Amino acid sequence: MRTSPLTSLAMKILVVEDTQSSLQLLCEIVSQQGHTPIPCQDGDTALELFKTERPDLVLLDVVLPGLDGFQVATRLRQMETHGDWTPILFLSVLNSDTDMARGIAAGGDDYLFKPISEVVLNAKIRAMQRIIQMRTSLVVLARRLDSANQELRRLSSVDGLTGIANRRQFDETMAREWRRTLRTQGELALLLCDVDHFKQFNDRFGHQAGDDCLRLVARSLAQTLDRGGDLAARYGGEEFAVILPDTRLDGALHVAERLRQAVLALAIPHPDSPHAVVSISIGAATLAACRSTPYQRLLRDADEALYHAKHQGRNRIAHLPLAVTG
Repeated sequence: MRTSPLTSLAMKILVVEDTQSSLQLLCEIVSQQGHTPIPCQDGDTALELFKTERPDLVLLDVVLPGLDGFQVATRLRQMETHGDWTPILFLSVLNSDTDMARGIAAGGDDYLFKPISEVVLNAKIRAMQRIIQMRTSLVVLARRLDSANQELRRLSSVDGLTGIANRRQFDETMAREWRRTLRTQGELALLLCDVDHFKQFNDRFGHQAGDDCLRLVARSLAQTLDRGGDLAARYGGEEFAVILPDTRLDGALHVAERLRQAVLALAIPHPDSPHAVVSISIGAATLAACRSTPYQRLLRDADEALYHAKHQGRNRIAHLPLAVTG
């Protein structure tokens, strides 16, 4: 007959019984089922063995020297970390409804009256074994679902072409960083970057080469940023955005120049550009914390600055109040 995997798993079972003969009998029953008994005869030892052996199940006598079974069960539950669960089966000569209720309230999962029937005990152990297996399967499934959800969240925030943050992630980060700027009374900077003469590049080399170009530019922008809180995102088409928290204009212009030089260093040939290689134009803007000013003002200022950088010949940086470098 084929053995079910739910009932074939060997367990470590902590057996707590103060009477030597009963302890020996219980351990024999456990061993006959293919499990490993961990015997002890008092509550304090049971607590130590639970900590060191981490049993899969506990058979617990109620009447014990020192700590009784109810106290032991309560402490065992306190020792479990979040998400852990070890089945506890009480074995007792105390057979009133009140005693059973105390056992369940103390953390027990079942309550068997002595003398213990070997058939009943075996059945109870198998039942707890199935519950452990099902619970383990649910925990594994929950972890897989959590991992899948995390991956979905990650994918929903990443641009499919370039691998950096997408527009959705940019919008969420801008809103969050502006709220933080208001709390700290700091300053938030934004750079809008546009790949110069990108249409001509696409027309000459094709869309595949254009996509490869955008990937290289995006990677260069992201790798040039060296602060953990800075974010490079694809803003749309051949346009990228860089969020710089806690950054004044001089710091933003310094980062912008590093980004401009990093893209030039890629040396991607562009015969239709006056610079002969792929370059970017950058509009820089900063906004000091002010509750009456929406952060969209920062987007408008950076966009206007980018327009001026392109109007002045591209491959350069512009900022408001209007000034152009590069």
